Amino acid sequence: MAVGKNKRLSKGKKGGKKKATDPFAKKDWYDIKAPSVFNTRNVGKTLVTRTQGTKIASDGLKGRVLTCSLADLQNNEADAHRNIKLRVEDVQGRNCLTNFYGMDLTTDKLRSMIRKWQTLIEAHVDVKTTDGYVLRMFAISFTKKRQGQVKKTAYARSSQIRQIRKKMVEIMTREATSCDLKELVGKFIPEAIGKEIEKSCQGIYPLQNTFVRKVKLLRAPKFDINKLMEVHGDYSAEVSEKIERPAEEIVGAAPEEAAE
Repeated sequence: MAVGKNKRLSKGKKGGKKKATDPFAKKDWYDIKAPSVFNTRNVGKTLVTRTQGTKIASDGLKGRVLTCSLADLQNNEADAHRNIKLRVEDVQGRNCLTNFYGMDLTTDKLRSMIRKWQTLIEAHVDVKTTDGYVLRMFAISFTKKRQGQVKKTAYARSSQIRQIRKKMVEIMTREATSCDLKELVGKFIPEAIGKEIEKSCQGIYPLQNTFVRKVKLLRAPKFDINKLMEVHGDYSAEVSEKIERPAEEIVGAAPEEAAE
C-alpha cells in the first residue's frame, strides 16, 4: 500500500459520537379503561412518546389494539380461556377509552376440546348490530354420546351436520341483529349463545363444548363520542380524580428537560 494514500486511518470516526439518551425519558404512561360491561375497568397502562411539534401523543394512542384475558376483566378464573381485544377509541386526560374489537378462544382450550370418536361442527356468519357494527362470528361445537350409549363413537350424519350448522347461523344472526354491540358483548361473556345452540340442537344430535369461538369486527360506524361515553357508563365521575396525579409525577421526574 502506497504511503499517505489512506487518509482515513489517521483520523477518528466521521461525525462525533451521539449522546446516548434514554428513550423512556420522552414517554408518558396512560391508563387503559375498559367498557362498563366488564367488572374491571382499569385494564392496565400503555406508553406513548410525549407530544412534540406536529406529533401528538393522542394520535399515537388512538387505534391501538390491546388483548386481555376475560378472567382479568371479570375477576373470574373460570373465564381464562377467552381473550378479548379492545381498541383505543379516544383519549381524555391520561385515560384511554376503549371499545370491544374482537374475541377469541385461547389455543390450549381449543386443542383440549378436539378429540377422537366425535364430530366437530363449525359455522360462521356476518352480522350487523342495531348500532351499525358489522361482525363476523365463528361457532364451534362437538357431538357427544347419547345417554346410556354403549357404542364408542358419536358421529353425526352429514345431513344432521347441515341441520346443526343451519341452526347455528340462525341463532347467531338472531341474537346479534336484535341488539347493539354493548348488549352483544354482554351475551358473549356468560356464553349465552353457545348454550342456546346446544339447547335447540338437542333434537338433531346431542352437543357439547359449544362456543362462539371467535368474533372479528369487520366494520364500525363513524366515531361518535356520545356513543362511546354510553359504553363507558359512569366514566365521567372517575376522570376528575385520576387525570392530574400521574402528570405531576412525570413533570417532577425530569426537571432538566423542562428547563431546556
